[in-house]
Amino acid sequence: MNDEEITPEDLARQVRQHLDSFHAAGIRWLPAEPRTSESVRPNEATIQPSLFVAPSAPAPQDGIEQRRQELTVLAERVSGCQRCTELVVSRSRTVFGVGPLDPELCFVGEAPGATEDQRGEPFVGDAGQLLDRIIVACGMKREEVYICNICKCRPPGNRTPNAQEAGNCREFLDRQLELVRPKFICTLGACASQNLLGTSLGIGKLRGRFHDYKGIPVMCTYHPASLFPGRSPQNKKLVWEDMKRLLERMGRPIPQR
Repeated sequence: MNDEEITPEDLARQVRQHLDSFHAAGIRWLPAEPRTSESVRPNEATIQPSLFVAPSAPAPQDGIEQRRQELTVLAERVSGCQRCTELVVSRSRTVFGVGPLDPELCFVGEAPGATEDQRGEPFVGDAGQLLDRIIVACGMKREEVYICNICKCRPPGNRTPNAQEAGNCREFLDRQLELVRPKFICTLGACASQNLLGTSLGIGKLRGRFHDYKGIPVMCTYHPASLFPGRSPQNKKLVWEDMKRLLERMGRPIPQR
């Protein structure tokens, strides 16, 4: 046998190499070529030519459209959630989240208020209008960021979600962020910050520095509702300091107020 002869072992190795290359390219099936009436000699190693031709329509990849579909399915699951009896009875609808996939920034609040409960969209009431001004002050637009809450239902009387309610929603929140894939997260207020990060530290100790959520940098700051007159409007300066730190870490210019 000379060096140019191909053994069955050589053919098997070549086939495996081709199949490995198809698998790496995301190809999971190959069209079968119909059998002919030609006789095949026993023990003869044969290779179907179709093995080396990629199908015209390979299986869809795990891309943005698939994640968008999975996010829609998740939102439908949330809309039918019955885990918190008190919230199920009092809510008008669930409030899932709004914004694009793969955003540079995601804002996470604590729970919907009355206006959000009626409209089904987070941060559209008075606190939402102030958040919009913060977003604009940072040189961004609302439609460029993703906005959601720790809890997807409005607690009665706009009270803070309790630990059990936040825990019931945690599965949804984690999967939501996994599908959205923000590059940075900004938590708004103590409830959102403590629940996302799993800490009991107050917002005064959490703000002003970066934390980590599954590899995503997190900046904690005060909730917009806490900045209204009669509450703590003096904290607006601290919120802006937090936003400047966030913009610097994001590599974005800091607009002049």
